[in-house]
Amino acid sequence: MVVDQQKLAKLQAATRAGGKGAPRRKVVKKPKGAVAGGEDPKLQAGLKKLAVQPLSGIEEVNMFKEDGNVLHIASPKVHGALASNTLAVYGKAQNKELTELVPGILSQLGPESLASLRKLAESYQAMNSQHNAAQDAEGEDVPAVSGNFDEVEQANTEIDQLD
Repeated sequence: MVVDQQKLAKLQAATRAGGKGAPRRKVVKKPKGAVAGGEDPKLQAGLKKLAVQPLSGIEEVNMFKEDGNVLHIASPKVHGALASNTLAVYGKAQNKELTELVPGILSQLGPESLASLRKLAESYQAMNSQHNAAQDAEGEDVPAVSGNFDEVEQANTEIDQLD
């Protein structure tokens, strides 16, 4: 069997896996503190010390602040030890105003919470009215505009045409 040396050399050159001119592969190192799933090992160790179990079926968490805003967590991870009355809630939290969440959270509130929500809404309205009154006081020195500017502009163009 006769082997053509030139063809053999071309085939060997095409299937080269390394050597001079071959691209290097980068090794991606994972950070020590974080795992790919987003679970923090220190947090998990702390939760294990508290003997908490994961609680499922919780779709959102709303925490009401004193200033009238709400800390809203859309899809939280909740762990709890009900015997020691301990809950751990973690996830991506957003600061939202109460007015953004009111229609959706009314069904979640009990009678006591509804009364406190009513008080909070009244205080929120009082704060808004005070803020609007302060803005009105600042704008009192600006004169009110009366008349139609289009009529004045048309009169000026007629005068320009006569000249």
